[in-house]
Amino acid sequence: MTAPVPLLPAPEERLTRYGALRDRILQDPGRGRMLRWFAPLVVTALAAVLRLVNLGHPHQLAFDETYYVKDAWSLWTLGYEGTWGKDADEAFVTLQQLPLSDVGAFVVHPPLGKWLIALGMSIGGPDNTVGWRLATALLGTATVLLVYLVARQLTGSIAVATVAGGLLAIDGLSIVMSRIALLDGLLTFFLLLGALFILYDRRKTIPLVERPDPAAPDPMWGRVFWRRPWLVAAGLALGAACAVKWSGLYALAAFGLYVVVTDALARRRAGVVLWPTAAAFQQGPVSFVLLVGPALAAYLASWTGWLVTEGGYARQTDPNPFLALWNYHDAILKFHVGLSTGHPYASPAWEWPLLLRPTAVWVGNDPDPCGVDRCIAVISTIPNPLTWYGGVAAALYLLYRLVRGAIARTAVAPALTFPLVGLAATYLPWLMFPERTIFQFYTVAMMPFLVLALAVALRDLAGRRSDPLHRRQAGERTVMIILGVVVLVSAFFYPVWTGMSVPYDFWMLHNWLPGWV
Repeated sequence: MTAPVPLLPAPEERLTRYGALRDRILQDPGRGRMLRWFAPLVVTALAAVLRLVNLGHPHQLAFDETYYVKDAWSLWTLGYEGTWGKDADEAFVTLQQLPLSDVGAFVVHPPLGKWLIALGMSIGGPDNTVGWRLATALLGTATVLLVYLVARQLTGSIAVATVAGGLLAIDGLSIVMSRIALLDGLLTFFLLLGALFILYDRRKTIPLVERPDPAAPDPMWGRVFWRRPWLVAAGLALGAACAVKWSGLYALAAFGLYVVVTDALARRRAGVVLWPTAAAFQQGPVSFVLLVGPALAAYLASWTGWLVTEGGYARQTDPNPFLALWNYHDAILKFHVGLSTGHPYASPAWEWPLLLRPTAVWVGNDPDPCGVDRCIAVISTIPNPLTWYGGVAAALYLLYRLVRGAIARTAVAPALTFPLVGLAATYLPWLMFPERTIFQFYTVAMMPFLVLALAVALRDLAGRRSDPLHRRQAGERTVMIILGVVVLVSAFFYPVWTGMSVPYDFWMLHNWLPGWV
């Protein structure tokens, strides 16, 4: 008798065929190019749909839109933030006579974010809620694409980049902060743009540092590089972040330190004798000029409206407009340092990893019956809980890998270190102000780095080519299950992120912790 012919190839043979097919696809220039374009387009399109559909709801100023929308329109009409009179919020909704005077108002955030909001308002008018939120929605969508590009630079993997971008595309905190005209989503865009440019600079500069110039060998100090256009671009982007909110300064400092440290390690690999000194005191000042100079220029440019007019707050405190601007900044700094007013949604930074107190930025009650109960409409900054807690766990995992690599004195990949640098810049500084009134939604600037950490951790969980077949199969299935559940949780929470009217009991199902109400 002849042996029965198996209906399916053996597992090892299936793996071999799959690997060969994948290699053929990736090695085909046409197919590879299509995949490199198709993946980011799909992820960005998904983000756009979730952020732009029904963007005008609710048709009223929600939470701190009462400050930023009015300031934006004031900038557009006066060039600086003026003073608003009584019932200004209602006037914006009904387009009554807007009670705006030309008396300068004390405003504690730089103007760039509000100028961007004003650009959208210039299209639809002051009563158009889509116009209020257009800039935050578009740049929130672009942030998803930036996360994809950053992940692609860090890992070289289309799959990892797609996971990272997809996780941010369907995350609730990112969706909410893209659909409300607050400053934090705009801040996040410029932070990610600066981070991407830093990676581009590393890709161009590190090989030059590690490859000595045969014509001018300098084994003691190494070479100094002035021609670094991507570092200049990073300075402009991070300066724009500072021009949206001052917390962008922390990212500027963190990424500047990252540049110096990576320059030093590259010099050590190149055999430079005085590699720490060369990086800090030879290349360091040059890098400082290339990064901080453009950042300062971008920041000052955002104040052009205040500088060229005369009615802004503190504008007349000195004949020199730049000294007057310095006086204004001194007043802003004193405000931020002393800000400790209580707020029902205040959440100190130590609570953020635990997700104890998200912010309800809008609540609308529907008096009509909704089944057996009344309806309620809520917009809450609850992130996807699985993405959030998974991202926090992944960050701890990357930190463990970093410490283990440092102890073993082995090279650590940028995919492990870069998300931690971003998290350090966007989280650790807030721990220094435990008494200050701050909110959980500030963590929207952390979310891109959390999803980057999570995507890298999921890649390790899925396994590598060198792992045994059963290990890779189990890992890949686990990752697919995790991602599938994340998608389902996002679908479950989407009504709470967009202010849909739902039964009260259904809304209560979303309050997993007491502080989420």
